[in-house]
Amino acid sequence: MVSGKRSARTHSPAEGAMEDASKYLVNTYRRPPLVFSRGNGCYLYDQQGRKYLDFLGGIAVNALGHAHPRVVRLLRRQASAPLHISNLYFNEFQGPLAHQLAQMSGMDRVFFTNSGTEAVEGALKLARAAGHESGKTRILALENSFHGRTFGALSVTHAAKYREPFAPLVPNVEFVRFNDVAELESKFDSSVCAIIVEALQGEGGINPLSVAFWTRARELASHHGAALIADEIQSGLGRTGRAFAYQRYPGLPDIVVIAKALAGGLPLGAIMAKEAFASAFAPGLHGSTFGGGPLTCALALEFLSIVKDDKLIENVRARGAQLQAGLTRLMRKIDFIREVRGEGLMIGIDLSVEGQPYVAAAVERGVLMNCTHEHVLRLLPPFIVSEKQVSEFLARFEAILSETPRPAAVSVETQPHREPHREAAAPRVLAAV
Repeated sequence: MVSGKRSARTHSPAEGAMEDASKYLVNTYRRPPLVFSRGNGCYLYDQQGRKYLDFLGGIAVNALGHAHPRVVRLLRRQASAPLHISNLYFNEFQGPLAHQLAQMSGMDRVFFTNSGTEAVEGALKLARAAGHESGKTRILALENSFHGRTFGALSVTHAAKYREPFAPLVPNVEFVRFNDVAELESKFDSSVCAIIVEALQGEGGINPLSVAFWTRARELASHHGAALIADEIQSGLGRTGRAFAYQRYPGLPDIVVIAKALAGGLPLGAIMAKEAFASAFAPGLHGSTFGGGPLTCALALEFLSIVKDDKLIENVRARGAQLQAGLTRLMRKIDFIREVRGEGLMIGIDLSVEGQPYVAAAVERGVLMNCTHEHVLRLLPPFIVSEKQVSEFLARFEAILSETPRPAAVSVETQPHREPHREAAAPRVLAAV
């Protein structure tokens, strides 16, 4: 007989899973009380069988939605092959994947990681290594940026709420006001080894980098022998309707970091670099036990093949245009929508009120999205989303905004710097074009 009292209540599997999570997991996430058990395309289903339209896509990871037939077939095939052999040996998928990514990006060499933040860490190391002999150690990053939660990536992430509990962080990092070319020029000198930017800021509220800022950053990096690092972790691999968001600007970056959608739902990231910077790494200077394993690289190759075969970047553009048009019409009805920003299927709806209550209301209505920067509702639907599903979202979203009690207002001063020609009194749509 087992001593001690136990509750007579019988838990459902979902309740048991949430109870264990509450008791044993480190308390780092706020989650609604539901457990997803299966998915199909752009829909997720909880353990009670309730259906949810997924417009968050695992935070830009599930670009192919859920249970894509080709992904399922590949997983079944690879299950009987070696899942891990380490980077001490070649595998059959890593080289071909590096080849494709180099061609897509305009870079020369690739290093595989397990996540986006690990890719950022490696990119910062690479830039420091390249500038080591000439004494270049300073790193510039942008206000409102987000690059990850590990120590180096956190050091180039701007928000105080992420940084302050872990200070002091990596030294010699300075922040430049977003899209402020004059401040960029004042802080960029020969001691800078890198500047890291997001062409379209994600966690910071879906803010497009101006052409003028990118162009000047490219010029200054070239002049001073520093690396221009493009963080494409969220915006890359087709999310904006281009292979990479930086492809809307003149000139290439020196280093690119990617992750999120790359392996179709499994963890895989990459650092891609021009030869002048990639050559700063020699055997023993950097490494990864799991990065670029056979399973994740096989999935990444299949992901790229599906995107090409099914013309998904074209669908991203079409559905993104449909979504932006619908949100523009909605702005005329909802007076607390301040602005709609983004490109392709990476869209932010900037509110003049707190956004989290609408995220909670959306879950109740079977829609998944999230709130970033406290007042920007972020949409990251799968690349496979259909015209009908976008229309379904827009109808539900209007009801969510109209019928949810209006929350507290937020300050306009929380907004990042915008170029003067972008400012206007009325709500507007900003597309990165």
